[in-house]
Amino acid sequence: MKSHKFLEDVAIADVAFEATGSNLNEVFEACGDAVFETIADLDTLNDTETYTYTAENENIEDLLYEFLEEIVYLKDTESLIFKKCNVKITENHKIKAKFMGDKINQEKQELNTDVKAVTMHMFSLKKEKEGYKATIVLDI
Repeated sequence: MKSHKFLEDVAIADVAFEATGSNLNEVFEACGDAVFETIADLDTLNDTETYTYTAENENIEDLLYEFLEEIVYLKDTESLIFKKCNVKITENHKIKAKFMGDKINQEKQELNTDVKAVTMHMFSLKKEKEGYKATIVLDI
């Protein structure tokens, strides 16, 4: 089961969170969910815009970093913000993700925080007894 929780005491000028999942797909989705929630109130977004992201990387941590950076990149370059994603990762560390969300419209949406980047500070993705856990810090 995927989940995320924000870490209030870790970063003062940044946003930090831990995300868990029973498999890689779920932990990537939980990380995406945390970034989405940091950017906007998800209840104010529609899911009328979709974007498909594909990539591969031998290093699974690097793949997670690139996945999260793509979310920030799409916000900055295409004015797209998302409320959910579906992720499929193969054994060869290839990812195919479908993001669902909306174009930024401040009249209809409640925006929370402008995420500038995913940082490498404390960045980790670890296999645990019951799945995976990621620790992420976002520069805001």
